[in-house]
Amino acid sequence: MSATSQALSTAVDYIKAPLIYKGKVRELYDLGEHFLIVVTDRISAFDYVLDPAVPDKGNVLNRLSAYWFEQTADIQVNHVVHTDVAKLGDLVTEPELLKNRIMVTRKAERIDIECVVRGYITGGGWRQYQQTSAINGIELPAGLRKNERFPAPIFTPAAKNDVGHDEDIPFEKMAEMVGAELAEELRDRSIKLYEFAHGYCAEHGIILADCKFEFGIIDGKVVLIDEIFTPDSSRFWAEGNYAFDIEIDSMDKEPVRTYLLGSDWDRDSKPAPLPDEVVAETTARYRDIYRRLTGVEL
Repeated sequence: MSATSQALSTAVDYIKAPLIYKGKVRELYDLGEHFLIVVTDRISAFDYVLDPAVPDKGNVLNRLSAYWFEQTADIQVNHVVHTDVAKLGDLVTEPELLKNRIMVTRKAERIDIECVVRGYITGGGWRQYQQTSAINGIELPAGLRKNERFPAPIFTPAAKNDVGHDEDIPFEKMAEMVGAELAEELRDRSIKLYEFAHGYCAEHGIILADCKFEFGIIDGKVVLIDEIFTPDSSRFWAEGNYAFDIEIDSMDKEPVRTYLLGSDWDRDSKPAPLPDEVVAETTARYRDIYRRLTGVEL
């Protein structure tokens, strides 16, 4: 599929089930016993959903999540029931368009914490460190360099906010919000997942710099939900690009961010539609990370 093929901006017109939540990328439908998650090709940057949608983006995100949920099933129970659009029957009017973009899941009570694990000091963690010598209240040694690997991964949670940015919080604040026992369980599970994926990625020439997870509760047990180890939830670097003290080109929607930052966009309104070449390059990025991680061409 090329960058000129059909992209999915929304699935509302193709699904005979109630839409109960529409995020920047995902749409959540109520199937009664289960949820239906549709991963669209919408793309966001700097808190704006952009036009046009990026072909194959939702395909990659959904298939990568399904791949990782399967790879990590022995480590952590997840919410997946199936990803087969054919099993939805008449609920879907355009099954070919939604193929590889759907996930039927068990219903979980979401825990309103973004579980962030950082293996390297970069991004928002680096900015916190420059200002306070700490990340989410974790005091760190002086003299760390940007992109340096931590001796061990650190857990830096955020309180989820469905409107605006999530709020970085210390672990102690998280424990107050969800209880100490659950907080420790989520921290330990998150770090274990990160360490597994970091090792897997290293075998494929990729550095997993940081990532985030969401968990829920089903029948009193902690279950992994949402997405896992995708370019939208994780920071991937090609090993050959790794260096200290620079902004490493991440393997995700970086072409979009680079274009916007170099344009005359005023930052106070939705940007103009992305040029075709930026859309095509972004599609290529998503397809490339999928190929590198799974060994399969889309």
